[in-house]
Amino acid sequence: MAAVILSFPTLQSLRIFTQNSSWTKRGVRLVSGGVGRIEKVLIANRGEIACRVMRTAKKMGVRSVAVYSDADRDSMHVAMADEAYHIGPAPSQQSYLSMEKVLEVAKMSGSHAVHPGYGFLSESTEFAEACKQEGIIFIGPPSSAIRDMGIKSTSKHIMSAAGVPIIGGYHGEDQSDERLQAEAARIGYPVMIKAVRGGGGKGMRIALTDSDFLEQLESARREARKSFNDDVMLVEKFVEDPRHVEVQVFGDMHGNAVYLFERDCSVQRRHQKIIEEAPGPDISPAVRRKLGEAAVRAAKAVNYVGAGCTVEFIMDAQHNFYFMEMNTRLQVEHPVSEMITGTDLVEWQLRVAAGERLPLLQDDIVLRGHSFEARIYAEDPNNDFLPGAGPLLHLSTPSPDQHTRIETGVREGDEVSAHYDPMIAKLVVWGEDRSAALKKLRYCLRQYNIVGLNTNIDFLLSLSGHPEFEAGNVTTSFIPQHYADLFPAPMTPSGETICQAALGLLLQEQEHTQGFTQTSAVPWSTFPLKNGWRNNIKFNRNVTLRLGDKTVDVVIIYNKDGSYSMQIGEEVYHVTGEVEMDGGASFLHCCVNGVKSRPKLVILDNTVHLFSMEGSSQVSVPVPKYLAGVSSGAHGAAVAPMTGTIEKVMVKVGDKVAVGDPLMVMNAMKMEHTIRAPKSGVIKRVFFSEGSQANRHAPLVERRRGRGAASK
Repeated sequence: MAAVILSFPTLQSLRIFTQNSSWTKRGVRLVSGGVGRIEKVLIANRGEIACRVMRTAKKMGVRSVAVYSDADRDSMHVAMADEAYHIGPAPSQQSYLSMEKVLEVAKMSGSHAVHPGYGFLSESTEFAEACKQEGIIFIGPPSSAIRDMGIKSTSKHIMSAAGVPIIGGYHGEDQSDERLQAEAARIGYPVMIKAVRGGGGKGMRIALTDSDFLEQLESARREARKSFNDDVMLVEKFVEDPRHVEVQVFGDMHGNAVYLFERDCSVQRRHQKIIEEAPGPDISPAVRRKLGEAAVRAAKAVNYVGAGCTVEFIMDAQHNFYFMEMNTRLQVEHPVSEMITGTDLVEWQLRVAAGERLPLLQDDIVLRGHSFEARIYAEDPNNDFLPGAGPLLHLSTPSPDQHTRIETGVREGDEVSAHYDPMIAKLVVWGEDRSAALKKLRYCLRQYNIVGLNTNIDFLLSLSGHPEFEAGNVTTSFIPQHYADLFPAPMTPSGETICQAALGLLLQEQEHTQGFTQTSAVPWSTFPLKNGWRNNIKFNRNVTLRLGDKTVDVVIIYNKDGSYSMQIGEEVYHVTGEVEMDGGASFLHCCVNGVKSRPKLVILDNTVHLFSMEGSSQVSVPVPKYLAGVSSGAHGAAVAPMTGTIEKVMVKVGDKVAVGDPLMVMNAMKMEHTIRAPKSGVIKRVFFSEGSQANRHAPLVERRRGRGAASK
């Protein structure tokens, strides 16, 4: 009996090629040799990738279903979705990593497919299998490919057999400390210790010598158990100063496989990428073709069907490359590949998962221009990139256009949660060539303004403006090699900047006092008078401002014409200006000694934030001592640098510690951090136990006073 299929003039959903003839629980008709339709997709993720998938789903006429934890109840991805379902508490193990809860929502909502995004369940063999058993399409590769590539030791053997160059190491079953340490000695230090199911820099450590091998091994295992529920390790020779180059590959169910050129992701901190570009700088067409062909061989070796596969290579100075790992999912940095090929890779994922052929074959894919992606994180680069959490009190971005993308999952007022990755957004730009794209990147970074959290924006500006980066001379050691240049001493704001901050405070004060006096019954009040004159008396005032750890006194004279004379030390500045609103933001249109400028102005909590194309500055009004005299914690205490979970307590009451001794291990933002003793002494009290939650700046231990507690 012939199957009858209804068609429509415009594609409103996806076609699914299928083998069986039946009606599913979710109302999708499947006919032998025919097609069905996907009309609803569940995104088993959060944040920017969930929003990214939803945008493409909406464009294709596919309804989106979100899941959310307690921490994400009011998040952007929940607001964007057509439907949203609560799946548990904030910890990811009880929400986004719960296969049972996600599948329950998929069935309850009538979702035809699940998009896992990246991280969480995206590379879970068990989840891909469970989706298949429930008759739900898993938008990703077959579970066999995830299994083979998810175990790094297995992937190395498969790649070697397929003729893909690999680096030697130990990938054996004997996981004893003694065997792993012996293999490290055989390979030769330095070595890389990696979780076989690892990814995203998690469960990865470098051991430089035999003496620190066991400490690094234990740390990698703990992080791997936390992130992947598996602490099996491999040991490889650590190639010093390599480039990290990866190739985007897609395959379909019809035997087609293509590559969309390479990305260079060499600049990293904590083994995590922070800036990526495509194509790789100074890679010749011949090497580019070899990389792409090797990546396609790698994908075919595991019968890769689906979209989003990325094959990662280490490349040496001579452009020899070696297989590192295959990520069987869409990567965070996929937008740069989209920008240089004019594609929507999420759309490709959805179409390929539905059984369609690849939209383009290899000869149809053209590389055009250059693209950069900068990851904007809530972190403190000056404190070893320590991740942060808290509210985005002010957030303004460059205007998106055809060549500028803002990939984000947060809005002004949203909270960056301590439970998840601290990435705020991805800034993606395109230019006709690398120089043009880099110029565009720096221009847009200047327009990305955030108040309320430490971010890495100034660091990204410093990095992208470094002469060696501009020349394309990048390796994974770029940050430590150029540390002094990338972390310059903070510059004291200029006299002109101090005048701008003072003017901003004065104009805010005038706005507030005018509102007060309009309702006041005291008609002779002088506060609303803009020029400060009354009965031919010129009004002067002294203001103290704080610049970092220092204070500066500013003498302000109100002139009759409405301008101000501001004296800082021996210098006198003539200042005029007013606040203008533009696009919801405040700009200080001012003139200092004849030089006009228009910085963005944000005043929060007695602090003036000024943003311009020349940089950003903060000037604050000091808090009185009687308000600032809050104790920072117990005497001699080490404090929690961020909110997180105490993973391991390494001291007890009565222990003697020296400066730098490990006290506790904390887990925050999916990363492990060792807290070390700030001073020598004897432990008097331990305030937290393993598994407990510590808030930022909470004292962790107390050091004993007096004798026996000599400090350095």
